[in-house]
Amino acid sequence: MFFTTIQAYCLSKTGVEETFPFDETTVVWKVMGKMFCVGDIEEFQSIALKCDPERSTKLREEFEQIKPGYHMNKKLWNSVYLEGLSIEMVYELIDHSYDLVVSKLSKTLKLELEEI
Repeated sequence: MFFTTIQAYCLSKTGVEETFPFDETTVVWKVMGKMFCVGDIEEFQSIALKCDPERSTKLREEFEQIKPGYHMNKKLWNSVYLEGLSIEMVYELIDHSYDLVVSKLSKTLKLELEEI
C-alpha cells in the first residue's frame, strides 16, 4: 500500500519522473532530473527525502521514524520510516523535499518547469 500511494503522490507533482538509476529495485523520483525521493520497491518501509538541515534536526528529535539519511548526505537527507506516520505528514515531508529541490534549480530549469 505504501508504495502505490507514495508513487502516485510523487508522480502527481509537476515535472516528476520515476527512474531506476542505481539498480532495478531502488526507485528514484526526480524533478527536472534532480532527486527528491528515493525508496526500495521490494522493502518499501522507508523513503529518503531531502530536508533543510535545521528542520532535519527538529524532525529527528520529534519523530522516532525520522533518522539521518541512510547512504545519503546525513545533513541534507532523512530516512523516513513510514509505519506510524500519518499520510498527511508523509505528504508534507515529500512536498518539502520537492520544494527544496525546485528552489535550487537553475533559472532555465525553473522556467521549463513553469511551462509544463
